[in-house]
Amino acid sequence: MCGIAGWIDGERYLPDQQTALDAMSKTLQRRGPDDHGQYTEDHVCLLHRRLAVVDPANGHQPMIAQAGGETYALVYNGELYNTEELRRELESLGCEFHTHSDTEVLLNAYIMWEDACLSKLNGIFAFAVWQKNNRRLFAARDCMGVKPFYYYDYPEGLVFGSEIKALLASPVVEPEIDENGLNQLFLLGPGAIPGKAIFRGMKELAPGYSLTYTVEGGVKLHRWWKLTAKEHTEDEKTSIAHVRELLTDSIRRQLVSDVPLCTLLSGGLDSSIISAVAAEEYRKQGRQLTTYSVDYIDNAKYFQRNLFQPAPDSEYVGEMVDAIGSHHRNIILDNAAQADALLDAVRARDYPGMADIDSSLLLFCRAIKKDFTVGLSGECADELEHAWLQPIQR
Repeated sequence: MCGIAGWIDGERYLPDQQTALDAMSKTLQRRGPDDHGQYTEDHVCLLHRRLAVVDPANGHQPMIAQAGGETYALVYNGELYNTEELRRELESLGCEFHTHSDTEVLLNAYIMWEDACLSKLNGIFAFAVWQKNNRRLFAARDCMGVKPFYYYDYPEGLVFGSEIKALLASPVVEPEIDENGLNQLFLLGPGAIPGKAIFRGMKELAPGYSLTYTVEGGVKLHRWWKLTAKEHTEDEKTSIAHVRELLTDSIRRQLVSDVPLCTLLSGGLDSSIISAVAAEEYRKQGRQLTTYSVDYIDNAKYFQRNLFQPAPDSEYVGEMVDAIGSHHRNIILDNAAQADALLDAVRARDYPGMADIDSSLLLFCRAIKKDFTVGLSGECADELEHAWLQPIQR
């Protein structure tokens, strides 16, 4: 993942605010340890922290381009899974490319189609584009809200960032929690209302939404994607083939990486399917997939079978490793380390979350990061699959 942030102020001269800008950028350093950049005008600044996954030598951000007498500056956090298809389409329309990063593809897509480019993107993203001459900021978030985007608008300007802490580093944002924020913390936590944030005046760009901002007109929101219900007309055989095609295609597209990639394997349906497809793709390339699982000291000693978890994850993990032939690593955590990591987990999330679940995930990812930059994981998708399968099993 990467980190983005920005500040637009119609009155403040932002080159004089470098200390605050550095503080905003520093809050995102963990999201992007490989590179950082800044684009600054008198009243506008865009910040970026990069975790290099595709084309590490290029793709520096903010990425700047000139076209049609306009200057475009882009900051982007995410990954496009249809990069090559978009690149070919844009090349047919006269675009030239100097890198193979999806950042350059996204920037050219916006220059070519502006806001309408969103309908062409297959991926996860949060990005912002500043148009220097038009004095206009356009920002968007992917349809499922995988990549975060928070913003704070006030009479003179706008501050935005990938994390709440980036906004709090700006001198115009006060760290005050209002009644709505308290209600979310105590009544909905660890969830939150889409489009809301717990701090006074701060908002989240909801999944499937975009925004435009000008100093004169302020923030205008637009819902660019909405889930729609349609009648299912396929028979069982066609449905199975269709779901298999969609699922395997989505996994294959996410295997594109110029840095080491692994999968997280718990033995559940979602992680097992992801790992099986990834392992098969790697075999075709003469490579072996590395998988990771997590366990806890004395878990085998104290584990008790129940309806929710009839067997330890390790049993299913072992079966899957044997079946797909992965190189497997098991990370063992202890309770003391999980307790010590609770505060770091809250800081990473920016507000209270799921206690030891968050801290164990943080420790697990730290261990994986020693050797791998990218890890594919199914986050509780098997819970959804289980809910759908229950009526069929009855």
